[in-house]
Amino acid sequence: MNKENKLVLAIETSCDETAAAVVRNGREVLSNVISSQIELHKLYGGVVPEIASRKHIEKINQVITEALSTANVTLDDIDAIGVTYGPGLVGALLVGVAEAKAISYAKKIDLVGVHHIGGHISANYIEHPDLKPPFMCLVVSGGHTHLIKVKDYGEYEIIGRTRDDAAGEAFDKVARAIGLGYPGGPKIDQLSKEGNPEAIKFPRAHIDDNENDFSFSGVKSAVLNYINSCQMKGIEINKADIAASFQMAVVDVLVSRAIHATKKFNMDKLAIAGGVASNATLRNAMQIACETNGLKFYHPSPIFCTDNAAMIGVAAYYEYEKGVRHGLDLNAVPNLKFE
Repeated sequence: MNKENKLVLAIETSCDETAAAVVRNGREVLSNVISSQIELHKLYGGVVPEIASRKHIEKINQVITEALSTANVTLDDIDAIGVTYGPGLVGALLVGVAEAKAISYAKKIDLVGVHHIGGHISANYIEHPDLKPPFMCLVVSGGHTHLIKVKDYGEYEIIGRTRDDAAGEAFDKVARAIGLGYPGGPKIDQLSKEGNPEAIKFPRAHIDDNENDFSFSGVKSAVLNYINSCQMKGIEINKADIAASFQMAVVDVLVSRAIHATKKFNMDKLAIAGGVASNATLRNAMQIACETNGLKFYHPSPIFCTDNAAMIGVAAYYEYEKGVRHGLDLNAVPNLKFE
């Protein structure tokens, strides 16, 4: 193995996906194995932390073995182990962190802890060899909605964030309210294709003291109030119209804020990341807005938007190159701040 090539084994267990990947030189994904628990948690309408942790324990060794095998490497070829240590579900995170530390100790391989959001941003590097910092990134997921100035690899400045619900959280709650179940985001995206996005006028929140911040609790409440009002009056609701109108309200806000911030900070590149970044309506709207405003638009393929280990491997590589190393005292930090 040519040691000019740096290989990172990455582990991601922050929520309900057990994932492992091998990444070469921070850009080339040699393997990306994901064991999803969606079918299991569907029964409960959302992720049950205790079940997620137990499933990670069952799957983690298999997933790592498959990732190494698919990449045609062994642990002896690996230069560093990258692992998500926060934020996320504490029990789930602990499984990945413990596994990474055990391998690091047994094989004397350098250990690099990765922030989950840094991983999502880094997913954009996988398929876009021309993308280099600085650029603006909109991170939209079940737990986060952030506008982030990417100043350098692993160097970030948050310029906007949600004041209440994350966009993905609002999707899940609205999906539950109209009877679509879990996971809400993909189901609303699918159903909205059959609906009229102009059918119902839901609010678009504007934050007076920070034009880059978001708020989605208002639009979520407006949807719930609309449904309750229809039920009280005996009016049949059109689920597809509700899904399409709600989605458009969220997408309008995400796109307008992101474009405005990118131009305000004199950047010409805008990327999106996180689970909601796989939403087709958001991607299309952002593409059109970027073309209209003369900006280059970057987005990962859907498989790299949802939780995966390849993105963690990319983030870990750039941290490793900067000299970041973690000791065996690395711990899971469920509420890890992003700074």
